[in-house]
Amino acid sequence: MNIPHPARLAALVLAAVSLVANAQNKPAPAASAAGAESAAKAEGERHITAPEAAYQGAASPLANEPIHPNANPNAPKMTEAEFEIGRKVYFQRCAGCHGVLRKGATGKPLTPDITVPKGTDYLKVFIAYGSPAGMPNWLTSGEMDEKTVDIMARYVQQEPPVPPEFGLAEMKATWKVIVPPEQRPKKKMNNYNLDNIFSTTLRDAGEVALIDGDTKEIINVIKTGYAVHISRVSASGRYLFVIGRDAKINIIDLWMEKPDNVAEIKIGLEARSVDTSKSKGYEDKYAIAGAYWPPQYVIMDGSTLEPKRIVSTRGMVVGTQEFHPEPRVAAIVANHHKPEFIVNVKETGKILLVNYKDLTNLTTTEIPAARFLHDGGFDASKRYFLIAANNSNKVAVVDTKDSKLAALVDVDQIPHPGRGANFVHPKFGPVWATGHLGSEKVALIGTDPSKHKDQAWKVVQMLDGQGGGNLFIKTHPKSQHLYVDTPLNPEGKLSQSVAVYDIKNLDKGFTVLPIAEWAGLKDDGAKRVVQPEYNKAGDEVWFAVWSAKDKESALVIVDDKTLKLKKVIKDPRLITPTGHFNIYNTQHDIY
Repeated sequence: MNIPHPARLAALVLAAVSLVANAQNKPAPAASAAGAESAAKAEGERHITAPEAAYQGAASPLANEPIHPNANPNAPKMTEAEFEIGRKVYFQRCAGCHGVLRKGATGKPLTPDITVPKGTDYLKVFIAYGSPAGMPNWLTSGEMDEKTVDIMARYVQQEPPVPPEFGLAEMKATWKVIVPPEQRPKKKMNNYNLDNIFSTTLRDAGEVALIDGDTKEIINVIKTGYAVHISRVSASGRYLFVIGRDAKINIIDLWMEKPDNVAEIKIGLEARSVDTSKSKGYEDKYAIAGAYWPPQYVIMDGSTLEPKRIVSTRGMVVGTQEFHPEPRVAAIVANHHKPEFIVNVKETGKILLVNYKDLTNLTTTEIPAARFLHDGGFDASKRYFLIAANNSNKVAVVDTKDSKLAALVDVDQIPHPGRGANFVHPKFGPVWATGHLGSEKVALIGTDPSKHKDQAWKVVQMLDGQGGGNLFIKTHPKSQHLYVDTPLNPEGKLSQSVAVYDIKNLDKGFTVLPIAEWAGLKDDGAKRVVQPEYNKAGDEVWFAVWSAKDKESALVIVDDKTLKLKKVIKDPRLITPTGHFNIYNTQHDIY
């Protein structure tokens, strides 16, 4: 693709802005290149920051799924080979923002009724140079070459290929009970301190490493799905559940002499969330997982993963009440007070309280919140669940005892709490904290409507952090520190370090810990520092130093009392370590 003359480029950029405006049924701005940026902002478009683009643009496992092309007769010609390139690039680069069916998610819709009238030349510029609203500049950033830009401009004018559904028959075809329950140990057969084991995701290896938190030795490296998103622990603490982005779930029995897989299943083609029943009388009875594709959740037997009930999440969006064909299931947590799972549906902005007492006559309470629901955790009392609606810059608060929405709290740009962090503020009492992908701010929300009514469900303080690109924030009941990572910040100095606050003196700002430097890695990898995680005692904080799969990575352990380096764990098996979860803290929702 030749770069156009400046006047031609101005017209094409304007057309790209017009494309975005038409997607919202809004008038295009006046014809001037200089006014394109201000006009796009005037349309009310939310600017997607570089950290969010990196986060949302992660490759989808659907890139490798066979999908039948359905060509639009008005679309430009494509060979089968070109269509296949376009499909793979779309699922690797674009589906996270624009949706599997291109109906729009955090990015705008790119369906043929919008793209075909604009034509290939217009779309090339939109893809190549990006937009003020946050569309990445794929050509000028070096992420795509001119040939790929041309293919993608023609690909988005075709009818979106629909991935296959994944129902009970497909799930059962993948279901394996490796060690039946009756053949498993009747008591713990090892000498490990199970409460202080860490489950560490080895992202690109499709594995998790179980690490002894006492000795700092690797217990076992276990095959799982690709890019395990989270590890969750059964109510009893015996079983570890992990789910890969390819929707594969594994149960690991921690009572075995050498903990390993005892059951596995795929519940779809792409997924993020899993949890188990925790209500009294239902401990370890059920597991639940939610899929990105197909948009559905599945309730399973808690010891074998046999699928029991599949429920679609397709439906109407909060507020506009328009139909959405692919509302992805984000965070799922188990209610501590009732036999319920709390299922958060990203695109529709709904929080579902799914009562598992009777799976045949399933009852669900639907709570309207805000788009796009993503991740969150409980307050310290475990009565209130707080979840980020990141596209709305809000945190939704659910009262899990009264089964209703307690509040919608305005925060900053693109909140991303992980599970958040609970501590007692010296002035405002109990608070829950979230960082942000899109800004350097850390929001502290009051969580005690009983003794601190005036502060409840309000941002009582906004801290300044290192920068945007935060993914996880963490503290511990026995700690006086609050840790905030910034692994998706484009500046290496920030992505390779963490900010630490003194909870008793928040106004003095933060201390920077050079975690990647302390790791002492021998190559020039990315060395992104991600996910602070405490040990059970709350006196150590573990960090993953995450580089590419062909580069050296490590885990770094910090003494929480002194903020000094305590230990570096290096091992050739630690390939792209990302998330890591302490068994006890995860089991009991301590964060």
